[in-house]
Amino acid sequence: MSTSPDVGTNRSSIRLSMRQLIGVLATVVMAATVPVAHAAWPEKPIRLVVPYGPGGSSDVIARLIANEMSKTLGQSVIVDNKAGGSGIIAMQEAARAAPDGYNIVLGHVGTLAVNPAMFAKLPYGDEDFEPVALLAKVPMVFAVGAKVPAATLPEFIALARSKPGKLNYGSAGNGSAGHLAFEMLKVTANIDVTHVPYKGTGAQLNDLLAGNTDAASAGPPGFIAQAKAGRIKIIASGSPRRLAALPTVPTVAELGYPGFDSSQWFGLLAPAKTPPEIVSRLHDAAVKALSVPAVRARLEEDGSTAAPMTPTEFAKYIKAERERWGNVVRKSGLKVD
Repeated sequence: MSTSPDVGTNRSSIRLSMRQLIGVLATVVMAATVPVAHAAWPEKPIRLVVPYGPGGSSDVIARLIANEMSKTLGQSVIVDNKAGGSGIIAMQEAARAAPDGYNIVLGHVGTLAVNPAMFAKLPYGDEDFEPVALLAKVPMVFAVGAKVPAATLPEFIALARSKPGKLNYGSAGNGSAGHLAFEMLKVTANIDVTHVPYKGTGAQLNDLLAGNTDAASAGPPGFIAQAKAGRIKIIASGSPRRLAALPTVPTVAELGYPGFDSSQWFGLLAPAKTPPEIVSRLHDAAVKALSVPAVRARLEEDGSTAAPMTPTEFAKYIKAERERWGNVVRKSGLKVD
């Protein structure tokens, strides 16, 4: 009779142990399924949002890298051009995208380093993104239309000084690298030239070719072919040294403005809270793409340089560039037109 309480107690202990065991097993199963879900990524195409229109350096670099990343990841990386709003439209959309690795964005000196200095309030910030990798650095070139009576930078500066506010220049948009580069040139050379913003390098170049604008600044890819055909004149590059693709074109620095450097850069970012494993795989695929000889050759042909960085290095680089370009914005009094 005295054993009954002990039996009951043992049965209760056994039942409790079973509940605990089931809980432990459930936890193990749940933990095991998370890596499996990430390991299966990607199971569908990945969208790469580009904040500018087709035809410019951003589009060329995005498509080069996307093509090679598709081969590595086994799924298509589809470029989606979202021009307008100084790149804010694309960046805001990317910031709000699901952090599942299927939405990434091409970060740019304009969207990451210039916009924070130009706009009092932005609908995105560092906290909205996971840096993936810096991709490339691209020098800026300065060009004038075929009918502009200036074939060199000194001649263009003299012409601009003789007609204050009468000449104009186009850029790929407010806050774009071309916008900032030309404003830097205006301050450096003490000239007054009116800014005309477009939605992308393609539209900007079309009006330069048509004679609707007098000058422009952009990355070399969209301009080199037109210059070789005699449709525009590239009068200087904003890089620290001459470009291999344009060996006869002098730099702004060597034409009497030492230290002038208006190079731009591009990198990949993912929405904040994207799993580290996916960020790592995206990084590895991007770096592998940059190591492909054909990709490097194409970049060099356009005057660009592959510049891979780890996510941590890229995050530090963004902060350093924000400080540098922020100083340029303040000194130039750059305004959004």
